[in-house]
Amino acid sequence: MPMINADGCLLNVQVDGRDGGPTLMLSNSLGCTLQMWEPQMKALTQMFRVIRYDRRGHGKSSVPPGPYSMERFGRDVLAILDDLNIEKVHWCGLSMGGMVGQWLGANAPERFNKLILSNTSCYYPDPTNWLNRIKAVKDGGIAAVADTVISGWLTADFREREPQITANMKAMLLASPVEGYLACCEALSTLDQRALLPKIKSPTLVIAGRQDMATPVSAAEMIRSGIPGASMTLLDAAHISNVEQSHAFTEAVAGFLTQR
Repeated sequence: MPMINADGCLLNVQVDGRDGGPTLMLSNSLGCTLQMWEPQMKALTQMFRVIRYDRRGHGKSSVPPGPYSMERFGRDVLAILDDLNIEKVHWCGLSMGGMVGQWLGANAPERFNKLILSNTSCYYPDPTNWLNRIKAVKDGGIAAVADTVISGWLTADFREREPQITANMKAMLLASPVEGYLACCEALSTLDQRALLPKIKSPTLVIAGRQDMATPVSAAEMIRSGIPGASMTLLDAAHISNVEQSHAFTEAVAGFLTQR
């Protein structure tokens, strides 16, 4: 796994799959590492060269001091593509990864073929929830919010049915570096990318979870209606839909990326 330098921040990057095939870049949710995409890897690596990475402040990447911003996250992605000498990719980002995808689609359109923006938002009108989470994590670490976060990530039915997957997701969250997690939360507390949406010209699929309380269907609809020609797929899932409905998610991604 290469470590790629983005303005002094070392980013943990993993490349798998078809050499010479079309390239797909995957981008994680807050509190997740590149391991969150394991349910998709077997299928997607048969069709694509797949790039995964840990966002700054997460996983095996460096944890530089904040503040972070969507522009900074976007420039990190461009640094990865430049280092790997890859001109153009498809993008699939979930939650925070979808927010970074919006920035990239509007600001670096020449680097992206198709965009998939999953379980994400373009705007938080009220920062209170993020400010409360920041305070809770500062006071009690990520353990103070872990149960609440997991209950938003996965439905109660899924958590009961798949206790091991649930435990693995919680362990991933708890292993997040606190300073990196907080810097990302601070970036999210001021999120407003509504003005970027009309600038996105790439073919775009928005994926939403019917039971997603963190980025509800209404947030997905705002993105779909703001991006010219965008389409939307609904999955019966909470926030981390690629884990909860892994087969349906993979089918939606592969179908959209391979259609002419």
